[in-house]
Amino acid sequence: MMDSLSEQRASRQVATWLLTGVAMIIIQVLLGGITRLTESGLSITEWKPITGVLPPLNDVAWQAEFDKYKLTDQFKYVHQGFSLSQFKFIFFWEWFHRLWARLMGLVFLAGFIYFLARRKFNRSMVRPMVILFLLGALQGAIGWIMVKSGLVPEKYFVGHVELTVHFIAALVLLSYTLWFALNLLILPRQLIQDPKLRNMIWGILAVLFFQLIYGGYMAGLKAAIIAPTWPDINGSMIPATMNEQIPWFSNLVNNPITVHFIHRGLAYLLLILVGLWWYRSGSVKGNALFSKIRIVMISLMLLQVVLGILTVLNATYPSRLVLLGVSHQFIAMMLLMTVMIVLFLLRKNK
Repeated sequence: MMDSLSEQRASRQVATWLLTGVAMIIIQVLLGGITRLTESGLSITEWKPITGVLPPLNDVAWQAEFDKYKLTDQFKYVHQGFSLSQFKFIFFWEWFHRLWARLMGLVFLAGFIYFLARRKFNRSMVRPMVILFLLGALQGAIGWIMVKSGLVPEKYFVGHVELTVHFIAALVLLSYTLWFALNLLILPRQLIQDPKLRNMIWGILAVLFFQLIYGGYMAGLKAAIIAPTWPDINGSMIPATMNEQIPWFSNLVNNPITVHFIHRGLAYLLLILVGLWWYRSGSVKGNALFSKIRIVMISLMLLQVVLGILTVLNATYPSRLVLLGVSHQFIAMMLLMTVMIVLFLLRKNK
């Protein structure tokens, strides 16, 4: 009995550590969103894992960093009028984004060493732990590849595809860390056997996956600014410029108007699917956790649609775009996490 209680206590402690990581990943993604929307991502042109922890500490160091930035095409063609104080503003967001990533790595590493030394891990945790660290390392590598994509001639910003890969990789890390924690927290009696609901949530997750990809494309291509209208897209429900690129399939990735159209369409589809799932899931009785989470899911979906519309309508106002865009991104992550919790609860077995 004592061994069982000790194992449960250890599992809860590990889960708390993992959920702390989830919260830090959320903050990191939001910092990435601010960095993107303030066009700060190329302000630091080098990757210095150790010495880069500290920002420039004197006027000479600041001027040296500014001179490096002046060599980028972003400065030459977009921010050529920047003063040193304006550079410091964008430098801060990129520096803070990288600093938070380092801090996050330290929290995961310190927790791992502590729980390992205290023998809080059991055999079932070893494999997920290895995968977790690999995903974290991969995310860091993708982040630098993304930055490098914007530090080449004739590129004013990081590539929208690289940006989206970085974003999706962060969400995979977020989802995996959450799932790991749920394995340690959710009891078998809280699971639900309902194959139809389970299939429906898989469908919702698939649509949400593509919606998040196109959200990344929207940010990378500045597609909201190009069409700041709703419910139409610059006066048309089906814009004529959706197929102007050759070959045709290039429009699906590189044409801002096409990306905008698809992103909106997937949002409407997702709203319908979540609404149907919410209605169908009302038949499940006697599970307090599931009853709460289904309400959270439909509420987040409705809020996300409203935020999406407001973000588009205010896209030409920089300060509003940052606030609404980051809020839109935050609710997207909350929705994804809610879907993952529902999927966990609807598993066939534990």
